[in-house]
Amino acid sequence: MQPRNMSMSGVVDLAAVKAAQEAKAKAEQARAEAARQGGTGAVSPADLVIDVDEAGFERDVLQRSAEVPVVIDFWAEWCQPCKQLSPVLERLAVEYNGRFLLAKIDVDANQMLMQQFGIQGIPAVFAVVAGQALPLFQGAAGEQQIRETLDQLVAVAEQRFGLTGLTVDPEAEPGGAPVAAPAEGPYDAALNAAAQALDAGDLDGAVRAYQNVLADDPAHLEAKLGLAQAELLRRVQGMDPQKVRQEAADKPKDAEAQIAAADLDLVGGHVEDAFGRLIETVQRTAGDDRDAVRRRLLELFEVVGQEDPRVVAARRALARALF
Repeated sequence: MQPRNMSMSGVVDLAAVKAAQEAKAKAEQARAEAARQGGTGAVSPADLVIDVDEAGFERDVLQRSAEVPVVIDFWAEWCQPCKQLSPVLERLAVEYNGRFLLAKIDVDANQMLMQQFGIQGIPAVFAVVAGQALPLFQGAAGEQQIRETLDQLVAVAEQRFGLTGLTVDPEAEPGGAPVAAPAEGPYDAALNAAAQALDAGDLDGAVRAYQNVLADDPAHLEAKLGLAQAELLRRVQGMDPQKVRQEAADKPKDAEAQIAAADLDLVGGHVEDAFGRLIETVQRTAGDDRDAVRRRLLELFEVVGQEDPRVVAARRALARALF
């Protein structure tokens, strides 16, 4: 569901996708902590729509996304379509009664977040679920389309991540349910080391850190995604983009040339171009070359995220190309 910021690191690390089990555990911990403190953990309907800025993004969006899907409405005061869409989203946030939280971000005041999400026009609506950013839609949308999208979002959040949403109490005081601090996971130290290595440009170190986690827990989603991204960045490091693209243009049936160009496409944020290039190459090749292209495409799916609709569409296209 999202155009992803391919820098892979920075102030807002959208690559830090938590495993489904960890997200569920954090949601349960938040509810248990609220109960321990003598509260119900319930929020007021007024708390279902919040204004978010860069300083509070990690707390108000990333942390909250471990207990409830967070829908982000990117808007601006001068944007007329935003003024039509925002009231609909605010009304639905209350109507859905805690199944999602609506975070409103003014793009004029939060340019960094706009860049992180790769937004080129508004209104733009994203969701963050268990730390994973997913694009929902951009531009004008009818209420029926919005409802269908939200229904899909809350279903995925519950089925895959165990996020059943917030408890809403009309009698609760606004602001009365603080965000619970996320529980520290067993691999947080290793994952933090990997993130620091990425920030420092130490791609080999990042790869090793993620591999250390996967050696102990091969199914760890965040480590799998982090490793795929670190390996992608390491592959394109030192490439001559002009030379790679020229070779790909000259050799449309050359698997290695197309794979290298697809890596560059993805790092540049051209997700559909990368997928389309490799699917076309699958159609043009056979044997070991075709299998190599297919494997690289599956690796790039991991980088973007399996729930991204572009990945879902590309999987269908790959199946048609193979069979």
